[in-house]
Amino acid sequence: MQVRRGRELPGLPEPQLMGYAYYNPNPAGRSVGDCAVRALAKALGQTWEETYAGLALEGFIRGDLPNADSVWGPYLRKHGFTRYLLPDACPDCYTVADFAADHPWGTFILSMPGRHVLCVQDGQWHDSWNSGNEIPAYYWSKEN
Repeated sequence: MQVRRGRELPGLPEPQLMGYAYYNPNPAGRSVGDCAVRALAKALGQTWEETYAGLALEGFIRGDLPNADSVWGPYLRKHGFTRYLLPDACPDCYTVADFAADHPWGTFILSMPGRHVLCVQDGQWHDSWNSGNEIPAYYWSKEN
């Protein structure tokens, strides 16, 4: 793991070691099919159960499943997050690990549409497997 240091800015915490951090709050220990629940639980500081219930209700209202992009996106928006597209200059070379290294502070949700969702927090990506080589298409961020 490496630490990237940008300009020192007053009031910001020290950068953390960047890299993969195992995270799986699923009460049954499962790690397939609930990545949106796991990622949003981490980003929002909620339990897995709270996030699942919130996404299930959002999905019911929208007539879709809790892990659908069209469900968890609006759920994040209701919690103050904004979506940003990643530049398309090199669509196959900017990885989750690159994003985490470039964002040593803050909380982000990264999406590989239709495939995977994960949380990056303060330069570490939190997931139930090392997804650092995945290629995100967009991310969500909350301004403080």
